Amino acid sequence: MLRVVVVLDAGAARGRDLAALAAAAQGGGATMLQVRAKTLGAGDLAALTRRIIEAARGLPVVVNDRLDIALAAGAAGCHLGQDDFPFAEARAIAPAGFVLGGSAGTAAEASRACATGADYLGIGPIHETPHKADAGDAIGAAGFARVHAAAAGLPAVAIGGVTAADVPVLIGAGAAGVAVIGAVLEAEDPGLAVRALREAVDAAMRGGARGHGGTGARTKAE
Repeated sequence: MLRVVVVLDAGAARGRDLAALAAAAQGGGATMLQVRAKTLGAGDLAALTRRIIEAARGLPVVVNDRLDIALAAGAAGCHLGQDDFPFAEARAIAPAGFVLGGSAGTAAEASRACATGADYLGIGPIHETPHKADAGDAIGAAGFARVHAAAAGLPAVAIGGVTAADVPVLIGAGAAGVAVIGAVLEAEDPGLAVRALREAVDAAMRGGARGHGGTGARTKAE
């Protein structure tokens, strides 16, 4: 599920229809989609999420931040930040099989998300990124490995300015995959961009590039 996660960020889509981008991502080999539209009201976000789920043709779709919308729209899960709805409470009300993702930029955040019920982590930012104002300082692949080491084997994707060129070293650092925004949403051909990322991840996995993080426990999120 985590090999190539495309974050469908309304603010980064440059006017492109997110449902059309979802279809392109699915056709290119994405393994999960995340809906992020922080300025939309609840009704509009729920409607958008349902359109994306339909366009994704069976690909898992998670909603950023809004557990209520994820549940109401029938999404596969929700990605919760450090200050969002508590994981333990989300787990108590979510249906069986509902995926909960978390964000981490430090070892302490990774440990906390792991202990409170996250199924997977998004760790970063790997590089500086214009797509998340509060992302913090870039941590690189070495920083990813340090943060992931605190997650007790929880699968994690690397996020933050990631491109296909970064994939081998990130998989080697223990990433289960990558999560991308600009590399796909700003591409002339989003489907082709996803295909390049998926091929890079698959090749790195086949090549045994996984580092010390590659032997930990796995959950349904991977």
